[in-house]
Amino acid sequence: MYIEIITPDEKLFKGEIELLQVPGILGSFEILNNHAPIISTLDAGKIKITKSRGGTEFFEINGGVIEVKNNNIIILAEKVSYNE
Repeated sequence: MYIEIITPDEKLFKGEIELLQVPGILGSFEILNNHAPIISTLDAGKIKITKSRGGTEFFEINGGVIEVKNNNIIILAEKVSYNE
């Protein structure tokens, strides 16, 4: 899967991933390869990315929107900070 995380100020992350966990309005959910198309709002919380080549990254957000379609993911996020 390919993901881009974008804020009004910058593109924070782009690349191939294996797993994505996001804070949905009704609770956290995960996206795996070949997930059904979805558009959803995101709540404040942590985004967890498991990269295709190993390793995990976390991003803290204050809300946003996610679109998943054909193994492409776009997250438009508000006020994001990077956490190791």
